[in-house]
Amino acid sequence: MGKKIIAVNAGPRIGWNTETLIKEASRGAAGAGAEVERFDLFRLERYTGCVSCFGCKKESHKGHCVCRDGLTPVLDAIRGSNGLIIGSPNYLSEMTASFRALYERLIFQSLTYNLETPCCAERMIPVLLIMTSNAPDDLYAGLVSRYRQTLSRFVGPTEVLVAGDTLQLKDYGRTDWPWTMFDPEKKKLRHETVFPAERRKAFDMGAALVR
Repeated sequence: MGKKIIAVNAGPRIGWNTETLIKEASRGAAGAGAEVERFDLFRLERYTGCVSCFGCKKESHKGHCVCRDGLTPVLDAIRGSNGLIIGSPNYLSEMTASFRALYERLIFQSLTYNLETPCCAERMIPVLLIMTSNAPDDLYAGLVSRYRQTLSRFVGPTEVLVAGDTLQLKDYGRTDWPWTMFDPEKKKLRHETVFPAERRKAFDMGAALVR
């Protein structure tokens, strides 16, 4: 039986940087023989982050979030998968609120508060964490390191791909959006020269999840 990879888009924009890199990683995983199932968090039924009900701490539901909403099928799919691709743009020096909602419930369900066995995940799966930002990628070493450490501990060995200084608009010269902070030509040049290499890297990292 082939491997199953779950791809989760925690960004709202289709066809732009985060979704493009997730698609490339998914193509890499599929090319390596995996079945890929995708979820777009901004298009699910209503959901919340962790509500601190502690249902997942009861022996009868150990390791399973008991909150039933739009994230339930995502959590179930991840639990039954062989790997996870998850991507988010950076908003105000953090991942999106949608990413955080899934992250809270994904991690907390496996956290036992037990010193001897702090994680009760049935099995560990590899993770590819993708983050994009219009700011330079070297600003986020601490942020992605913390996510990588926690995901590695409670979900599985995690690799990270950060794409910074991304192109956000096709036209930076719009008069209704006077964005004078950016150099449109430099943004376009980077998108044409550097971003293709990041797409190839995402493809390779997606394939590596399967191997």
